[in-house]
Amino acid sequence: MNFKYCSRILYISILLLITIPALSFAAKNVSVKKDNVNVRTGPGTNFPVYMELFKGYPLQVLQTKGDWLQVSDFENDKGWIFSKLIVPGNTVIVNGKKSINMRTKPSTNGTVVATVDRGVVLTKVSTQGKWTKVKHSQGTVGWIYNPLLWP
Repeated sequence: MNFKYCSRILYISILLLITIPALSFAAKNVSVKKDNVNVRTGPGTNFPVYMELFKGYPLQVLQTKGDWLQVSDFENDKGWIFSKLIVPGNTVIVNGKKSINMRTKPSTNGTVVATVDRGVVLTKVSTQGKWTKVKHSQGTVGWIYNPLLWP
């Protein structure tokens, strides 16, 4: 083999060694698939239930162990959930210090259509800049400033 070919192989190998671990540790956002889902203290049904979640509750995946995912919520509570009980993330949770305003347009100039309390789960509709269009379970649709939502 010539030197140029070996150099390219070495370069690609180093690039892969740097890139692949970074991709595997990127946080993945998921939502709970149904009501009354248990989050446990460890990866298995033999571990105690730490909390029970409802359909749509957003979580962030920290790591996997077999069919179990270690997850974290908006308050940084951590536990383990069975992988078949989550779906790709399409929900957010209000993470303001108190209630926040949902508006008619992605701007503080938009009319307030609803006031939403901390901890309320909403379905993501779209995003525009630093704003997310969301839908409440009772049908109200509006825009909320991204730093007030998690994830």
